[in-house]
Amino acid sequence: MRTIQAYRFALDLTPGQERDILAHAGAARVAHNWALARVKAVMGQRAAERTYGVADEHLTPTVSWSLPALRKAWNTAKPDVAPWWRDCSKEAFNTGLDALARALKNWADSRTGKRAGRPVGFPRFKSRRRTTPSVRFTTGAIRVEADRQHVVLPRLGRLKLHESARKLARRLDNGTARIMSATVRRDGGRWYVSFTVEVERADRRPRRPGSVVGVDVGVKHLAVLSTGEMVANPRHLDDGQRRLRVLGRAVARKVGPDRRTGQRPSNRWQRAANRLGRAHARVANLRRDGLHKLTTCLAREHGTVVVEDLNVAGMLRNRRLARHIADAGFAEIRRQLAYKTGWNGGRLIVADRWYPSSRTCSGCGAVRTKLALSEREYTCQACGLVIDRDCNAARNLAALAAEYDTAGSGPVAGRGANRKTPLAGRVAAKRQPGTATAGQTGTVPPQGGTTNRVLTRAH
Repeated sequence: MRTIQAYRFALDLTPGQERDILAHAGAARVAHNWALARVKAVMGQRAAERTYGVADEHLTPTVSWSLPALRKAWNTAKPDVAPWWRDCSKEAFNTGLDALARALKNWADSRTGKRAGRPVGFPRFKSRRRTTPSVRFTTGAIRVEADRQHVVLPRLGRLKLHESARKLARRLDNGTARIMSATVRRDGGRWYVSFTVEVERADRRPRRPGSVVGVDVGVKHLAVLSTGEMVANPRHLDDGQRRLRVLGRAVARKVGPDRRTGQRPSNRWQRAANRLGRAHARVANLRRDGLHKLTTCLAREHGTVVVEDLNVAGMLRNRRLARHIADAGFAEIRRQLAYKTGWNGGRLIVADRWYPSSRTCSGCGAVRTKLALSEREYTCQACGLVIDRDCNAARNLAALAAEYDTAGSGPVAGRGANRKTPLAGRVAAKRQPGTATAGQTGTVPPQGGTTNRVLTRAH
């Protein structure tokens, strides 16, 4: 199986190498800002001409937003705009132009409805102090040295790695991987190099190919499996909150930047801000490590994994639980399971967002019309089953695998996922409040049964 994979390694740079990388990142920013100013000038001119009553055929000609057109215009203007352009690799300027071309395309597709999701705003100019330094190389000498402790990049030369690159080097030596690009980026006070690699992965099978597991994510427990196993939520952000508050107050006491007056930050503010950034990076690394271990274990063990299509953006609007939900990383769990199940020969089934997994009895299939947020145990008034709320939801998710095999590919709606209550269900609800007969559909709250269920997992 051929796939695109990323390998990320920390770097140990000398002061001179760091200055060279910052110069390349600055060159990318200059090219981006120049091209954006050119596009905005033409757009503004055309808008002004329309107000004067100029016909469309007589307006100022438009400027192409494609990467080849932006690169051609930059090559013509760079002797005047950046006389120092020979000091940096051409890939540095291409990095900024490529980022602008993608941003303009996303903005245009969002306006015309071709791009789903939230509306995308118009690109902004990149600031020298607030932009994350980054530069991407796609051509030239990009390789891992034989000692597996150094990498070679165009114009930057030989860079020392903080860790061994043996995993990538083995694939390169065996001919099962090909480096497509390399990106150098500063994150949390440390420099990293990320290789985008085309990898030929061997076909694998899960340890239990016929096993089906439902995964119900939450805040109280990071994940509850249909097997009964409950994965504890490490709450890395809560553990590091005290130190983050101390470091945040230390930053607030220093003389920081002020864009209104043009005041530059003091050296002490910069050092304090770097300490705060490293603390945040440590929390993010701990969270990432835990999620990778969980998803890898699930993908390698079970042949079928069933998760929910959660409205994470809607959950984050709950001010009481937003921080805990963001710390858990619901969307990251699903994203990692999506590609890891494919790597290991399994499959991932995504339940419909409106499927009432919490309100459905895993024993008889009865659907309750309402389930209070404070009820941590599910009690079925039809069959008398008493079970943990999260475990009940996980079992219902696992049961959807059979419906998926019948319905085919795509999100599985399951019982009660059409957002409506049939007439028989409404009559039954009036006769016996809080219950529904087996197979009937319960009324889904405005935010969806799945969303409300996850929001209940507070302390």
